[in-house]
Amino acid sequence: MKYDLIVVGMGPSAAFLAYELIQLNSSKNILLIDQGKSVEKRMCPMERAGKCLNCKPHCNITCGFSGAGAFSDGKLNSYHLSTKDKDGNIYLGGNDGGYFKKYMSNKEISDLLTYTDDIYLRFGADPKLKGIDNMDEVLKLQKKANKQDLNLVSYPIRHLGTEKSHILYGKIENYLKEHNVNMLFETEVTDLIIEDNCVKGVKIHKIRENTLEEIYASDVVLAVGRKGASWLSLMCEKYNIDTKIGSIDIGVRYELPNKVMSKINEYMYEGKFIGRPLPFKDKVRTFCQNPSGFVSAEVYDNGLTLVNGHSYKNRKSDNTNLAILVSHHFTHPFDKPIEFGENLAQNLNRLGGNAIMVQRLGDIYRGKRTWDYELENNSVKPTLQGAVPGDITYTIGYRTMSDILQFIKDVDRVVEGFANPDNLLYAPEIKFYSNEVVLDKNFETNIKGLYSIGDGGGLTTGLMMASASGVQMARILNKKAKD
Repeated sequence: MKYDLIVVGMGPSAAFLAYELIQLNSSKNILLIDQGKSVEKRMCPMERAGKCLNCKPHCNITCGFSGAGAFSDGKLNSYHLSTKDKDGNIYLGGNDGGYFKKYMSNKEISDLLTYTDDIYLRFGADPKLKGIDNMDEVLKLQKKANKQDLNLVSYPIRHLGTEKSHILYGKIENYLKEHNVNMLFETEVTDLIIEDNCVKGVKIHKIRENTLEEIYASDVVLAVGRKGASWLSLMCEKYNIDTKIGSIDIGVRYELPNKVMSKINEYMYEGKFIGRPLPFKDKVRTFCQNPSGFVSAEVYDNGLTLVNGHSYKNRKSDNTNLAILVSHHFTHPFDKPIEFGENLAQNLNRLGGNAIMVQRLGDIYRGKRTWDYELENNSVKPTLQGAVPGDITYTIGYRTMSDILQFIKDVDRVVEGFANPDNLLYAPEIKFYSNEVVLDKNFETNIKGLYSIGDGGGLTTGLMMASASGVQMARILNKKAKD
């Protein structure tokens, strides 16, 4: 079969690529491929069963239309919006273009993000922004954090909520179908077809039919997300696709009472603490904060079970959860950050009996594991059903664990109670990225006709930026077709 364009993956970057091609009247013959299912069929059985059932062949949380990020908490960071305090000082937004700054000007990025934000609003995103109504209080918290050598970063946020995300992305999926965008679900891309340094198509495995096929196209876009980072690394190695040694974020999901995080939750909804704790001065940050949220498990390739967090619009808990992540940057001769993270996750999974492990902060300080009866009597009740009490320090390395513990103490000086001994650490929380794919200004690799967008190849981080990269990719392809 022959298409004009094949897109590997159906996360936000792929969905917004297809959407924009429709607006540009350039979607005549494109194909989107994903291992997972359509939005309406993506359901996690954990709530019913009380534990992760390791859905086969692929996890419904990480795979399928709208990808893994969209099925977590659905927060859209509105980087392009600037907010002022009562004295007229800009304190938020102001366009954090991230990796896009390599390819576009600040004005171009801002316009692109505004356009992308409008698409989300068109499909039902909450028009009310969180994190913009208490600017002076935020400034006070930021100044307090600075005194502890911490940065406290905040942006206006549109919170979709996990259940509302399903509805919104379901509308986008239906819109693509109504405009005759071809989609192959429950289909694995097993290989690329590359000849004379040009992409020709992909090899696929249809899971239900258990059949193998080759599909051809003059352009192929890799939009594989973090879930596909390992696969992308294999493809880059096999076909000599230029990359730079990448990084990996390793850490824990941290759960504590809402009352401790009340000011951050109220004033910012999601505040991002960033620090470089002694003695190693590695970058440590909080990420994906979920007020009144729920800790969740998700299964990646090779059966790895990782921890994440959800927050709903209507369903609430008494706890806030967030990730505490340590950035790991490797140097020559080691160039396998994904394998490093996978080995760590596998060992933690073994210790937890193939489940997420949870430990009280105080038990780490005491040099002991957490037991079931201690967790049952703990003041902070775990929201992840099926988490196994244990000792995460058996596997998480000394340097990483030291970074996390010192960071918790540093944040506690800003947010009293952040280091309470009853707070819970779940592991493993790992953010996989492929080695950064080297791209030109058109997001094209050194293989002609092969492009990479979204989080998997290191171009973006987060829903909004990934979605915007899809819009920009569509415009690039449209211009290429016209030229």
